[in-house]
Amino acid sequence: MKRILQPITYILAALYFLVDAVFIAVARPISRWIGRHFQFRRLRAWIRSLPPYPSLALFSVPVIILEPIKPVAAYLAATGQFVSGAATFIVGELLKLVLVERLFHLTRDKLMRIPAFAWAYGKFADMKAWLQATEAWRAIRALSRAARDSLARVRARLAGGVNKLAASRE
Repeated sequence: MKRILQPITYILAALYFLVDAVFIAVARPISRWIGRHFQFRRLRAWIRSLPPYPSLALFSVPVIILEPIKPVAAYLAATGQFVSGAATFIVGELLKLVLVERLFHLTRDKLMRIPAFAWAYGKFADMKAWLQATEAWRAIRALSRAARDSLARVRARLAGGVNKLAASRE
């Protein structure tokens, strides 16, 4: 039985990390933009002043509150409300990842002083490294880069067309 469940567990974990990796690719730039444009100095100073375990509690809040969004989104999609389910999933996941990214950035050093967190983070990093070393991951990354490059070329053509149109009207 264990031999049957182990590959299924790896597949489910890989899918989970893959979905999070896709969303983190979007969430990281949003998080950095928020960090640059919204200066919550007092809030940031308060968060940085927290000891390790209260930092962990604060870090856990967005995960605890927003992780149940996934089953809610699945329920909405399963009951025929696919657009609502997709929107709920996307907004909830992006919100969770942006908050977690910002909080982790502010509390990383303190969180790593907690042995259990440091151990779990090490396991997470190992799993992520394993996933990124797979051929499937590399193929998906190559497709992603190709799609991004194609989109950049289309944008450049559209911008060039708009500029030509504006120049011809003058």
